[in-house]
Amino acid sequence: MAQRHFLDLADFSAETLRALLDGGHARKAARAGLPAAMPDTDRPLEGHMLGMVFDKPSTRTRLSFDLAMRQLGGQTMLLNQADTQLGRGETIEDTARVMARFCDIVMLRTGPHDNLLAYAEASAVPVINGLTAAGHPCQILADLMTFEEHKGALEGRRIAWFGDGNNVAVSLAQAAALLGFELALAVPDAFVLPQEVLAWAADKPGKITLCDTPQAAAKGAAALVTDCWVSMSDDPETAEKRAAAFAPYQVTGELMALGDEAIFLHCLPAYRGNEVTSDVIDGPHSVVFDEAENRCHAQKAVLTYCLHTSATGGTDGIDG
Repeated sequence: MAQRHFLDLADFSAETLRALLDGGHARKAARAGLPAAMPDTDRPLEGHMLGMVFDKPSTRTRLSFDLAMRQLGGQTMLLNQADTQLGRGETIEDTARVMARFCDIVMLRTGPHDNLLAYAEASAVPVINGLTAAGHPCQILADLMTFEEHKGALEGRRIAWFGDGNNVAVSLAQAAALLGFELALAVPDAFVLPQEVLAWAADKPGKITLCDTPQAAAKGAAALVTDCWVSMSDDPETAEKRAAAFAPYQVTGELMALGDEAIFLHCLPAYRGNEVTSDVIDGPHSVVFDEAENRCHAQKAVLTYCLHTSATGGTDGIDG
């Protein structure tokens, strides 16, 4: 049976993405009121091992994948770059081949997207993208779950993105294109999404709109979304330049008021006073902690998909 990797949302059909979202919702509903350490009743991944490889620091990705696998009945092992020979020159391919002898599935959080692709190509077990510089597909599944919980159906709706056309924005654009909603982008010209992403999306059911101003993007949007402006790897000079470029794109209460009773989404960590004001992220329209929790439920759907089991029990019947 061919490996089911989860590397990039553009690899999937709208039907598969819809099934993954439905699976996340079903998993969440099925364990309402249960304590965190109690496994799901069906334990579909009992006896399975998830290997988690972190080349980059993480809070939500680490917590959510670890708990998701445990609640599905499986176990986890955690490695960072300091724990492996990757930092000492061992190839990505050899690492992938070795880990496949000990794990049934692997989640990799790394920098260059090519590292992820090389790992998946060499791996004898499914590989999940926990974040690369080119995309963050697991985050977007959680974002869309959260949108549906608070705002209903996605199709035909408008979601607005502000600031950096980064990896999260790329994955959100891919989802918009496939699932038939509009993504309105308010980003500086120097930070627009890669042209190949925009070209790929052009003939899909959804719509990607490049807006001249943040106000134009926010108008009529059901959700306003942003991300932090500065990476931990940025030097002080780069960080200062980025902050200056993004300052006009800060999500404020005035911007939120232009939306259609909009919710606020942010993948976290957030820096109040930079990409978003405190009154927005700590206000009544912010759903960022629902969004963070939904990482766990969305990733259960991904894990069961990759291992050919259903998010609700049994085989999944999803093409892929």
